[in-house]
Amino acid sequence: MQLKTVIDIAGWGAAVLILCAYGLISTGKLQARAAIYQWMNIAGAVGFIINSGCNGAWPSVGLNVVWLGIAVYALQRNRRRTST
Repeated sequence: MQLKTVIDIAGWGAAVLILCAYGLISTGKLQARAAIYQWMNIAGAVGFIINSGCNGAWPSVGLNVVWLGIAVYALQRNRRRTST
């Protein structure tokens, strides 16, 4: 498989994950504190960072680094809340 194909798959996979996460939240099938929601956002952000970085779309890379950071923070915060 060519590298360009892998990069494209990362981008499309990221889009599917983030759109599905948003759809599940919007329809009430997931709660924002659900770990699976945060993991979908983490994986989606990583895919977009790979795709955007390889295509030189630096504003998108920056946005998704922040998106990733928010999801990681939320996952850790929610984990601390449930363990206390």
